Amino acid sequence: MRRRLLAVLTALIGTAVLLLSLPLADSYARGRTEHLLLQRRADAVRFADLANRIRTDADRRELTAELTRYAELYGAAVTVVDPSGGVLGRAGATPTDAIAEDARSRALTGRSTEMLPTILPWGPDTVLLAEPVGQDERVNGAVLLTVPTAAARHDVLVRWALIAAGAVTAFVAAALVAAGLARWLLRPVDELDRVVARLADGRLEARAVSDGGPPELRRLRRHFNGMAQAVADALRRQRDFVADASHQLRNPLATLVLQLENAEPHVPPGPGLAAHALALDEADRLAELLDGLLALARMESASEPLAEHDVSAAVRDRVAAWAPVFRAGGQELTADVTPGLRALALPDAAGRVLDALLDNAGKFVPEGERIHVTAEAALDGDGGGTVVVVRVSDTGPGVSAEQLPLLLRRFSRAPEHQNVPGTGLGLAIADELARACGGTLNVAPASPHGLTVELRLPGADGRSPSQGSAERP
Repeated sequence: MRRRLLAVLTALIGTAVLLLSLPLADSYARGRTEHLLLQRRADAVRFADLANRIRTDADRRELTAELTRYAELYGAAVTVVDPSGGVLGRAGATPTDAIAEDARSRALTGRSTEMLPTILPWGPDTVLLAEPVGQDERVNGAVLLTVPTAAARHDVLVRWALIAAGAVTAFVAAALVAAGLARWLLRPVDELDRVVARLADGRLEARAVSDGGPPELRRLRRHFNGMAQAVADALRRQRDFVADASHQLRNPLATLVLQLENAEPHVPPGPGLAAHALALDEADRLAELLDGLLALARMESASEPLAEHDVSAAVRDRVAAWAPVFRAGGQELTADVTPGLRALALPDAAGRVLDALLDNAGKFVPEGERIHVTAEAALDGDGGGTVVVVRVSDTGPGVSAEQLPLLLRRFSRAPEHQNVPGTGLGLAIADELARACGGTLNVAPASPHGLTVELRLPGADGRSPSQGSAERP
């Protein structure tokens, strides 16, 4: 936005400078031309007066000598002719083109040259003016004066250079003022942009502190800070309520479970014992649900800074920890991990997300199927940096295409999996943790069947993780 504003202001300043300097330059060129015409017309009038007083050969010789001295002094060419075109006196070469013939004809009809072509730095090299000889209505001849314009062109060039220098100086000064003005105007906007980005990253304590800029933007800053504070307070109250409710419900639930367990020996076999077992199962499910809600609330309210972590080591450790579980369930767990992968994340984020993904796979992948974990570096298609990708793929039944977008929602479960133990919070918690680290969690179908869940975390400090050969833990 700053560049666009500066471009507009610079264009307006440049246009204003041009609109002022070009007419000024043209006005000076025209004024210098008019000054030259007045100067040389006075000389032509003097020569016309001398020519009008010619009576004898001595008068003619006097005129010729005056013309010669003038031509030598000014480098001009002067010709005096009679009404029939005969030369009465000459010094230098007078042009004989159509312009000269037209000027002579006008002078012989009693009309003086009233306008010269505007003198510019590049031309014309000479100008021609004519003055009639005679008094009143009687015309006895004409004076043709060819005047060099070198001095006038030099004056115009110098003045134009001064005008150009002044225009450039004014443009630069105005551009600097415009840059300062744009910076003053947009500094609050830039700060608001940074604060909004921090709020979007979950840093709800971020506020705009700059008090510069115009009054409207200062008022916007105050309103924005008030809005951010109100949103932060509302989210804090919401998270506190979920955390408090989950925490407070755990004690009565634990007491209920304990009482149910104590009552089990007193329940006679039959339908009552089956109902008692079902009640214990539901109590356990409710405890698991409360634990998930409490974990979500703690995660959303956490404000730990991102730090550099060894993703390769975390993935190897968690795969090693889960391998006996999958062997006991008759499933095969394999992994390919690129060594040296480091990412910016919350403490143990990769391990916690991988725990959720492997737990999810262990619930829904049938016996005899395979779960494969990979960890590698990849290029970020949006920012051009490096990301660390942890992928969990299985050969289980998967889910339908319509259910894929719902897997990361809280309490969302596919209809065919309603009887599988769980709360529907595992992938939602993993997705929340990935976003808290500035990463993403994506689900997609595996080929030929199954499910693939992919965790992408930003590479540490934008450095490319080492690309070594995959190792199998």
